[in-house]
Amino acid sequence: MEKKDWKIAIVGAGVSGLVAALELEREGYAPVIYEKSDRVGGRVKTDILDGYQLDHGFQVLLDAYPMARKYLDYKALQLQRFYPGAHIYTNGSRKTVGDGLRKPSLLWATLTSGIANLSDAYRLAQLNGHLKKKDIPTIFESEETTTLAYLQDKGFSANIIEKFFRPFFSGIFLEPNLETSSRMFQFVFKMFGSGYATLPKAGIGEIPKQLASRLKSTKLEFGKEIVSCEDNLLFFADGKKRFDFMILATEASALVPNMRNQGISWRSCDTLYFTMKKPTDTQPLIGLIADDHALVNNIFIHTHLETKTQGDDALLSVTVIKAHGLTEYELIHRVKAELGELCGLDGLTYLKTYTIKNALPMVKDPRGAVFATETRLTNSLFLAGDYLLNGSLNAAMLSGEKAAQGLVEVIEKGIA
Repeated sequence: MEKKDWKIAIVGAGVSGLVAALELEREGYAPVIYEKSDRVGGRVKTDILDGYQLDHGFQVLLDAYPMARKYLDYKALQLQRFYPGAHIYTNGSRKTVGDGLRKPSLLWATLTSGIANLSDAYRLAQLNGHLKKKDIPTIFESEETTTLAYLQDKGFSANIIEKFFRPFFSGIFLEPNLETSSRMFQFVFKMFGSGYATLPKAGIGEIPKQLASRLKSTKLEFGKEIVSCEDNLLFFADGKKRFDFMILATEASALVPNMRNQGISWRSCDTLYFTMKKPTDTQPLIGLIADDHALVNNIFIHTHLETKTQGDDALLSVTVIKAHGLTEYELIHRVKAELGELCGLDGLTYLKTYTIKNALPMVKDPRGAVFATETRLTNSLFLAGDYLLNGSLNAAMLSGEKAAQGLVEVIEKGIA
């Protein structure tokens, strides 16, 4: 049989599904992708509202991700870099901290911020150097504890932990207590230290768009929700289709009968967008809210980065990670009150709220690698998704690649 004649289905046009398709095409196959929404991206999308780019949640691309470097054309994405640091709002004032070696303009503000003492500065440099030398597989094989315990064991002061590490990494891990695995912390810290946080000029949604634009022989079908899959069959609301092989690049527990009790737990968040008058300070730095009582975790003025489309005013995103029982109306007013009280931001015009229930998979045993054979669930069914490894774009891409490689190996080696 010709390679292009094999019937291969990929469920989900998120990052992992698109990478799986690219890898299959590279080997000469022509899969079909079924996506229940109207476009590619999965959890990585950007909307345009009143001329403003609204990402589905505050997301960044760490340009040091090995898989991103492999599959993405950074130049074409026109990546815009954040400064390596943050504004920290605490006790009604704003302090600035950052990597003075990579951004000298942040050095004096950092030294005088009172957030990090000299011992903290030394330990940060030491940790950065240590993790730069430590490869990713070794990081994920290291002794595991919580992020909080890891930082305490490294000797960081309570001040820098509470005013920088907690708000910063809570925003990344979407949990306020730094309970996330120390392995994941080390991986993310290494990526920040080895590169920059970035956003494509046209928004985070340009990442899956670029991946999809490179597909040549793959067929994309939108508005196709899969009800279940069994043996070599995909069941749709209006019928079924038979395939030789399938890759589930989405949560499999809802689709595979014998996985019903193996659902993924997810971390959630709310992201609210506002417009405001353009401030005089245009440094592209994330703002961290370090007050314990605050509902808001972080803020960012997106128009401090160059964007493809832009309204007349500045665009502000606000991320909430703490659980709350507020209505949308109550949440908007609570957030606006906190922004005024803690950040001195007034005169805000509300745009939109994204309540993202499945924002980040809760992976109990985060991994940095997976064998292609480990993605195989049955003779004809393979799995892909960041939940197989760790919650990151890097893991999404890696899982898609490995699922495709595992499928190709079965076909070409005739593995039963």
